[in-house]
Amino acid sequence: MDFAGEAVDFEVEVLIAGAGPTGLLLANELGLAGVRAALAERLPRPTGQSKALNLQPRTAEVLACRGWLEPVLERSIAVLPAGHFAGLPLDYDALDTAFPHQVGIPQARVEGFLADHLAENGVPVLRGWELASFRQDTAGVTATLLGSDGAERTVRAGYLVGADGGHSTVRRLLGVPFPGRDGRIGMVVADIELAPAQAESGGPDESWRLPDLSPNPAGASWLLPLGDGVYRLVFGGPEQQGVDRDAPVTAAEVRVALARRPGPPRELRAIRWASRFTDTSRQAERYADGRVLLAGDAAHIHFPAGGQGLNLGMQDAFNLGWKLAAASRGWAPDGLLATYHTERHPVGARVLANTRIQMLLTFPDPDAVAVRELLADLLTAPEANRRVAAMIAGTDIRYPMPGAPDHPLLGARAPGVRLPSGRGALLAGAASELAAAADGWADRVDRLDREPVADDGEALLVRPDGHVCWAGPDDDADGLRAALARWFGPPRTPGLRHSPSPSPSHGRLMSGGPR
Repeated sequence: MDFAGEAVDFEVEVLIAGAGPTGLLLANELGLAGVRAALAERLPRPTGQSKALNLQPRTAEVLACRGWLEPVLERSIAVLPAGHFAGLPLDYDALDTAFPHQVGIPQARVEGFLADHLAENGVPVLRGWELASFRQDTAGVTATLLGSDGAERTVRAGYLVGADGGHSTVRRLLGVPFPGRDGRIGMVVADIELAPAQAESGGPDESWRLPDLSPNPAGASWLLPLGDGVYRLVFGGPEQQGVDRDAPVTAAEVRVALARRPGPPRELRAIRWASRFTDTSRQAERYADGRVLLAGDAAHIHFPAGGQGLNLGMQDAFNLGWKLAAASRGWAPDGLLATYHTERHPVGARVLANTRIQMLLTFPDPDAVAVRELLADLLTAPEANRRVAAMIAGTDIRYPMPGAPDHPLLGARAPGVRLPSGRGALLAGAASELAAAADGWADRVDRLDREPVADDGEALLVRPDGHVCWAGPDDDADGLRAALARWFGPPRTPGLRHSPSPSPSHGRLMSGGPR
């Protein structure tokens, strides 16, 4: 193959740099739409380590929307019926969702399910290959992958997505500014093995519970059971401040943190892995530049307060996947891909803001203590608690949509709607007159014959990511057609299918590209 005089080793429609949860979910979304994608991951094999340990309610909805939640739940450890804001409890029972809880599951298990699902569908994860450089033109992106053995491969893709973490090579090469602030505090996360608690102490506390993040001059220490004698320990005190992030975590540090936590004393047997982190907070100025896009930690980094990081990245992928598939399939209306930035950048900015606030509320400072006490009192009010809970859970996200701005559903999620096909959906009563109006989009929008879920007999048009993009009466065929064209492109011409020009299959990619 040859592009602009340059030989390439293989071609895909979308190349994703990074096989973490964001990249893996994005690849699954693209595969669902029939888009040929490949992931390039510099690590030769999964580490098995898990920085994140939870799925928030909105992420559970995302997986349920595709029919993927049940197999993920089979790999989970626990269910947390509440969330927290700087350790202050949030009542998830008040949320409008079928999943009013957090799912306790190590990140590695989420990645394992997503990787297994990709393998079943023949989507390659090219492990041991790191994106080294790329250049884009009006028709696509040409990227160079560097193998762990020093070999090089050239890839031609229609689009490149950087899901390669906080130190993203894609973002750096793209030259997108990453403004924010450096970290001011240092902390440690470690997975450790402990000796069994002494019988006379009442036995170990094996429950998942909210962390105690009250300001403490001696430092914070939180222990969480992961099963099989392994625990997650998160701690930060005077000893962790000013230490280089790459400095090894010592057993002495861990023992001090264990002694600092409340409860019976526990004996450290081994450290499985440990890492230092800070409250650095940064966000890419733009999530897209031409045919190159950023998602997950490549687009934003923040203090892991409230358990939002993994969820924010996976929800980026869910928003981007169907839009990138539409662009690759050739039916995306003008401006559709640009809505990825306009919709997700404000969501990321809000998470960065609330995590900075949560960090401030854990400082051992008299003013922070006073603000924390006031907030704790305010959160006893059900409505205030529900609003903050919905923010942390991700269930209050509402994207700007053309139409009546005061409509309660427009732009919001449509809870309970299942879209396993990855296409949009028209929700209308069986007797609705709208079916004929949507017939030209039948290859992109499914018809769900069910009673309308909106008030006053309204029908709903739902995007593939589960957000409502139109609501109207059963006789508003013109309004529906306008919304369909806005979000799903022109109607299908009889006898013509939307598809790109022929190009190599996944099998050709695997035989001609890196392994």
